[in-house]
Amino acid sequence: MSEPLPNIDPALFRVPDSAQLHSAQRSTHPPRILLLYGSLRARSFSRLATEEAARLLRAMGAETRIFNPSGLPLPDDAPDTHPKVVELRELAQWAEGMVWCSPERHGAMTGIMKTQIDWIPLSVGAVRPTQGKTLAVMQVCGGSQSFNAVNQMRVLGRWMRMLTIPNQSSVAKAFLEFDDNDRMKPSAYYDRVVDVMEELVKFTLLTRDIAPYLVDRYSERKESSEALSKRVQQQSI
Repeated sequence: MSEPLPNIDPALFRVPDSAQLHSAQRSTHPPRILLLYGSLRARSFSRLATEEAARLLRAMGAETRIFNPSGLPLPDDAPDTHPKVVELRELAQWAEGMVWCSPERHGAMTGIMKTQIDWIPLSVGAVRPTQGKTLAVMQVCGGSQSFNAVNQMRVLGRWMRMLTIPNQSSVAKAFLEFDDNDRMKPSAYYDRVVDVMEELVKFTLLTRDIAPYLVDRYSERKESSEALSKRVQQQSI
């Protein structure tokens, strides 16, 4: 017999059901992946790495969109009707997974990268643009290999309620890793990018149809129930 749980609302408590982890109708369209990069330099290595990742994703059967952050205003420095904000938010809603790739600047992700993430809200009405979607994180380094930016982006991914995959990529001395045609050279770093994109596609295919169930939470069901009760409370009429 189960132990008593006096703090639980039994009407809202759910025992995880393995049957719910198998969608009755699986999506057949290509996985939709949005890629963000964190530098506006003319020869941005985070952009070049992002473009290389997009090529790999397309070869693996995904549909990709790359957002150009040029012209995106600082958060709260423009209305959310700004064309670049609207574009970014529409892409976030379109996507089933994302790739975030930032340079490391002063031991952290760039402000450009953070600005893009800050413009994507946790919710727009009843729509949650990022919750339950997959995420892969990458960074490029000007010097020796570091993991500060990817670690920070993992924290943000968790805060945005995304399913951040275990693998990640950090490219050291990125200026040495691209040829004169702006293509990534063969290396262990390139192989790691392939690994990360492969894992992202697998996790996206695995979770996209059951994402609403994966992120269904007792606390949110309880909050929604209480909000509904308050709205229809007849004693206040």
